[in-house]
Amino acid sequence: MSYLETTHDVYKEAALTPDVGLCCTTNPIWELPGLKIPKIMQEMNYGCGSTVNARDLTNNPKILYVGVGGGMELLQFSYFSRQKHGVIGVDVVQEMLEASRKNFKEAEEQNDWFKSEFVDLRFGDALNLPVEDNSIDVAAQNCLFNIFKEEDLKKAIEEMYRVLKPHGRLVMSDPTCEQPMNETLRNDERLRALCLSGSLPIAEYVKALTDVGFGTIEIRARKPYRILDPKNYETDELIYIESIEVAAIKDPMPEDGPCIFTGKAAIYYGDEDYFDDKKGHVLLKNQPLAVCDKTAAAIADLGRDDIYISESTFHYDGGGCC
Repeated sequence: MSYLETTHDVYKEAALTPDVGLCCTTNPIWELPGLKIPKIMQEMNYGCGSTVNARDLTNNPKILYVGVGGGMELLQFSYFSRQKHGVIGVDVVQEMLEASRKNFKEAEEQNDWFKSEFVDLRFGDALNLPVEDNSIDVAAQNCLFNIFKEEDLKKAIEEMYRVLKPHGRLVMSDPTCEQPMNETLRNDERLRALCLSGSLPIAEYVKALTDVGFGTIEIRARKPYRILDPKNYETDELIYIESIEVAAIKDPMPEDGPCIFTGKAAIYYGDEDYFDDKKGHVLLKNQPLAVCDKTAAAIADLGRDDIYISESTFHYDGGGCC
């Protein structure tokens, strides 16, 4: 049985019998006026919580979500895109699609504003999305891409890039692992189905996105996720896994390379009111400015003794410059 077949079976079982503990880390549900999440959707929330932010969902966007779970994310996205088929949900597990359709009927009863027709559920594969080119404003996946082996991961990212409009964004949450796993763990199909054995170091994860063509990367959060320990897994030492939240934006690739925001800031504390590097970066005195890693390096190379560059916090909340 292939790892994709194993994954299919894990989530088929979770669709037929809700498994509340399938994902060990989730973000809180969205607290929005008039939005009520049915209990069954919360029980079938098999991702790590949405990294999509309300600022990503302005102007009635066309939204794609891959791996629908119990439909909670789709319902939350519909709040910002109240139009027929404003949200597209794609899943390779028919039972999960059927469970979501049923859950949407309950959501209609609890939310006066919601209609099931806001969501277009499609049977399909992340490696061959049933979605038109350049048709999506915001694409998202949650704890899915890390089931894929290297070539399949590349294909999944390429598919997301294909369906996004120019300047559209791919927003994701996946596990990352700085400490390499041994071959036994990396080939454990059950671990891969739970999106653990495919965990990549952050640098490799980001490179997979920029290699496809995403010109801007925002690392929005990095937080503890799981421990693989020798008592429960075939490993000689503890393996620490984090969850990373990333937005990859389909901006043109700059000639000098992608703009990658890892939470660095530049602070000018010199004698003047501000510092201007004549390249589009103006630092007001003692006012931190978020900068991409490329700009941080360029400013540091100036060798000034009145500008401080912070380390990466791996938390970026917008603004700043590249």
